[in-house]
Amino acid sequence: MGRSRKLRTGRPASFADILIPDKLYFRIGEVSELTETEPYVLRYWEKEFPTLRPERKSKQRLYRRKDVETVFIIKRLLYQEGFTIEGARKQLSSNSEELKQQTLLRSAPDGIELKAIKRELESILTILSRKC
Repeated sequence: MGRSRKLRTGRPASFADILIPDKLYFRIGEVSELTETEPYVLRYWEKEFPTLRPERKSKQRLYRRKDVETVFIIKRLLYQEGFTIEGARKQLSSNSEELKQQTLLRSAPDGIELKAIKRELESILTILSRKC
């Protein structure tokens, strides 16, 4: 199974197209799927970037939403902007708040998705009101 994600339009998915699920913790496999990054790369980045520190409970890496956002930022710095590991580390530490805001804005759903969600919620509300 290929890891490359494509949108309905046929173009590869960008960071702006990916929504991070609203969960408290993510396992390394889930983060790997979301970010399209191999688990061994994530483990390596944990050693190289002090801001990326998932919790470890019962020998499992548990990433918080903040950690997943950090992985997206690291990936963008390394693969899209062409930074070295050292350069990305400096960029991440010096502009961490600004970079996180950019990533959060990019991961926000667009108006079409919000309208679809609204329609779905309204239909659920209609079904529930009929049962009461």
